[in-house]
Amino acid sequence: MVGPDFSERLANLLSADGGRLAEAWVERVSTSLRNRMSTVELDRELRELYDALVEALRRGAGGVHDENFSEVRALLTEISRNRARQGFTPGETAVSVFALKEVLEPRLTSGSSADIGAYLRLSRLLDEFGLFTMETYSQTREEIISAQAEQLLELSTPVVKIWDGVIAVPLVGTLDSARTQVVMEKLLQALVDTGSEQAIIDITGVPAVDTQVAQHLLKTIVAARLMGAECTVSGIRPQIAQTIVALGIEFGDIVTKASLADALRHALGRTGASVVAKAGERR
Repeated sequence: MVGPDFSERLANLLSADGGRLAEAWVERVSTSLRNRMSTVELDRELRELYDALVEALRRGAGGVHDENFSEVRALLTEISRNRARQGFTPGETAVSVFALKEVLEPRLTSGSSADIGAYLRLSRLLDEFGLFTMETYSQTREEIISAQAEQLLELSTPVVKIWDGVIAVPLVGTLDSARTQVVMEKLLQALVDTGSEQAIIDITGVPAVDTQVAQHLLKTIVAARLMGAECTVSGIRPQIAQTIVALGIEFGDIVTKASLADALRHALGRTGASVVAKAGERR
């Protein structure tokens, strides 16, 4: 909390030599960031923040959530989000605020006791700004990670049209609830887009099949059946077959094949197409 008297005193002290102090702030932050950011951009950001801080203090702001600090909060939010997107660490982001304390300390603590008191009030205020900055940074990082996770899910679950009326979903990695939902949505949409009646779910790249994975597969197959499509599960290796039997998992009337080639041959046969081996080749 910065009282009105201290607030006005701080505004006067900061504006008296504002140009030099802001320049020193930019230099200190630039050094901390190891010049990984354009000096011109950094100068613009911090000078805008410095001017907004002085103006808020001049109006007698009481704290970081004070209405008079709305512009300061907006600028801090922009800086925090930019740092998060640019890949800076939390410490490198926080230094944009805390470096101002280092710059102001020799200027404000060498004068009267009133100046020292004003600096201590400002120091606590900047601590609040630092906390606000870190909260915004963390929120932005979580948003980025969540968006990247969704993109990875999309990339890791391709639906491929391999023949007229036949599509395939090659799965690689662990199959959990979130990924199952993506697989189901993409599979059903592909059935509509291609008009296919045969779908192959290949689990050759799935490291292990347990009860949960089996349930996820069954949900996807049931959803496809409701769309009028028949699903074939391929990639049933000996180890996976033994696990399925040991767990007592029942696939019922769902067609399963050892390899994608076998599943494709079955799916083509269901569409009325015939597979003819060349002379000298095994079918």
